[in-house]
Amino acid sequence: MQSDIEIANAAVLRPIREVAAETLGIAEEHLVPYGHFKAKVDIGYLTSLADRPLGKLVLVTALSPTPPGEGKTTTTVGLTDALHGLGHRVVACLREPSMGPVFGMKGGAAGGGWSQVVPMTDINLHFTGDFAAIAAANNLLAALIDNHVHHGNELDIDVRSVTWKRVLDMNDRALREVTVALGGHANGFPRSDGFDIVVASELMAIFCLTESWADLKRRIGDIVIGYTRSTMPVTARDLNAHGAMAALLRDALAPNLVQTIEGAPAFVHGGPFANIAHGCSSVMATRAGLRLADIVVTEAGFGADLGAEKFVDIKCRKSGLRPDVAVVVATVRALKYHGGVALADLGTEDLGAVEAGMANLRRHLSNIREVYGIQPVVAVNRFPTDTDAEVARVVELVADEGVRAFPATHFSDGGAGARDLAEGVLAALEDGSPYEFSFTYDDDLSLTEKVEAIATRLYGAGQVTWDAKARRRLQRIERDGYGDLPVCVAKTQYSFSTDPTLLGAPSGHELHVREVRLSAGAGFVVVVCGDMMTMPGLPRDPSASRIDLADDGTLIGLS
Repeated sequence: MQSDIEIANAAVLRPIREVAAETLGIAEEHLVPYGHFKAKVDIGYLTSLADRPLGKLVLVTALSPTPPGEGKTTTTVGLTDALHGLGHRVVACLREPSMGPVFGMKGGAAGGGWSQVVPMTDINLHFTGDFAAIAAANNLLAALIDNHVHHGNELDIDVRSVTWKRVLDMNDRALREVTVALGGHANGFPRSDGFDIVVASELMAIFCLTESWADLKRRIGDIVIGYTRSTMPVTARDLNAHGAMAALLRDALAPNLVQTIEGAPAFVHGGPFANIAHGCSSVMATRAGLRLADIVVTEAGFGADLGAEKFVDIKCRKSGLRPDVAVVVATVRALKYHGGVALADLGTEDLGAVEAGMANLRRHLSNIREVYGIQPVVAVNRFPTDTDAEVARVVELVADEGVRAFPATHFSDGGAGARDLAEGVLAALEDGSPYEFSFTYDDDLSLTEKVEAIATRLYGAGQVTWDAKARRRLQRIERDGYGDLPVCVAKTQYSFSTDPTLLGAPSGHELHVREVRLSAGAGFVVVVCGDMMTMPGLPRDPSASRIDLADDGTLIGLS
């Protein structure tokens, strides 16, 4: 089979103005084109659609991720193409890829095989410049902080308390911890600083939760950058930074419209880090899709304990959106991995391991139904090494849980390979959910109780413990009036616990909190468990070593 980039390069794309007009009814005058095949949709036009009823929302999530990958984005695109092929007015809503993982270990994030959003190379590299705008706005605030201190520090900022970091859309471990303002008085006051990858910036989370320019500016103003020497919070508004930062993001806030290989429309907009933030594409794009189409298919980062939880408890809580169906992506390989099979042996048939690994999927299905109150459907993303017996056993085991599972081959067959899945999703939408949508915790609980609710209800943890510094930080946040915010748990995606090697469905384990961060502008409190990196490093053999530019201008090596 051809590689992802070979398939994408050979795809025949339609002008984006035709896709917009014929699939979503958007006239050309409401598009801001970025070449022939991608465009932003004017915010003023989207605002004029406010009275339109919303379509149905399908959330694509997954069991706990494994090293081989489950294909969540590929399934989102394949399902969209299948629904499109069945004649439904549908749009996909996806996150924008970060260039750090593109050049690092993961590679591109535009789907795979015959289920991709295109132009794939543009989407993976620079795209419409949204991430550059977010980085510029983020780093403007960092510069204004140091400039304020240099020119007298009227706000009496304690430079030891500054939490706002600079960002870069690249994996660069050398920048995790740096010292700035060396070289004498003219360069400012030296202090310890560091860089995060741009998708880990609080500004990225704000960008994806806001729904207007006014709301964007308000949220930016609420960012807490550090504290005074009398321990009072200092905000971006105190520095009068919010106006200029919002100005840098004015154009970026408009959703980006592209297409799938099969010509279905797709909004690709925003991309918060799914650990340190909520890991979903923008509310702006999701609501636009719901007003323009009958069905929106969107995804949340990592497994249902992380991405789906944050989709529900942060994105839905803040926006009022409600998923109608959750598609849980599973693979035979992932189930065998959670069942104890070594990575090198996943291609060997092992029904016993499939049955053992079902414990992981079973807990995710239970959480989706009993905690979130959403109707689940399982997509069995089939790989060439899967045997018929293994796939049939997965379908049987899922049926034992009262849920329908649909094998799909959209990676190799495009939308046609996900037709059964699409019909299963349509049936679930038609039947309506027997469950009542709910959050994992109530707003009026303390921050500690919110973390405990997630840990015990979703992760199966026996207790939550805290570093003394994290506990003091939590108390300060509550003292400053932020105790009513939702929490965003940052932990490994590979396990329900904080130990990535603890597979399956562990119970009774300890969730230890080592750090607490306030994201006041985004509107949540980040609780860091285990070792979490907000500036990744490149692997020994990075994807960058395989990416190249041919003499005729063709990009090669992206995957």
